Amino acid sequence: MLTIVEAKQQCNIEQDFTEDDAWFGVRIKAAARYVENYTRRKLYDDPNDPAYLQDPDSLLYGPDIETAMCLLIGHWYENREAVNVGNITSTFDFAVEALLQPYRIYGL
Repeated sequence: MLTIVEAKQQCNIEQDFTEDDAWFGVRIKAAARYVENYTRRKLYDDPNDPAYLQDPDSLLYGPDIETAMCLLIGHWYENREAVNVGNITSTFDFAVEALLQPYRIYGL
């Protein structure tokens, strides 16, 4: 699963700057939950996990999932408020959705 070190690398944060480590830990969990909610599948880190093996709709953590999570965390790090005032904004949803769409379960 994505680590704090990897999330900080995505945001170009020096590893010895630890004041935001708790923030990153929470956002890693939030990004994993986002993936699960979007795909409608349970995310697993270990292919040998008995729950993963028994879950017909399981989703194994991999490069596409990691990239989507990194994009989310990078966006959340740069935009810590719910509203961005006075700037031209654009959506990043397309990139995240493009990475997660092949894993999404439809029709539920």
